[in-house]
Amino acid sequence: MKVKLNEKPFLPDGRHVVTITEVEEGTSENKNVPFINCRLENEEGFVNQRFYLSEPGQPILAGFLKAAGIEKEEVDTKELKGKTLSVEVEERSYQDAEGKEKTIKQATNFQVAGKATTSNKF
Repeated sequence: MKVKLNEKPFLPDGRHVVTITEVEEGTSENKNVPFINCRLENEEGFVNQRFYLSEPGQPILAGFLKAAGIEKEEVDTKELKGKTLSVEVEERSYQDAEGKEKTIKQATNFQVAGKATTSNKF
């Protein structure tokens, strides 16, 4: 059987310079919290990062936007596509609403591209 892959692999853990290639808007399944989901990719692969538009999520989104070169109080999500930044990719485990353990890849420690070249992890 021949299998054709049309998708890149997930980025490996560590620091990567990525470009925002897709931005989707949505609402969380359980608490109806609005979010934006950004696809961050480079030649090696990709990671999807969801930003909840809630009060606790504001500092995380602000750090992401600053690293992407956007420093204003109101942003159209269309402005994000094509921006480049440096992120640290890692796995995170959590319990979903039904109590099941899930593990996802996530982007953290957002930096301006070119400012961070190594991981913040020891």
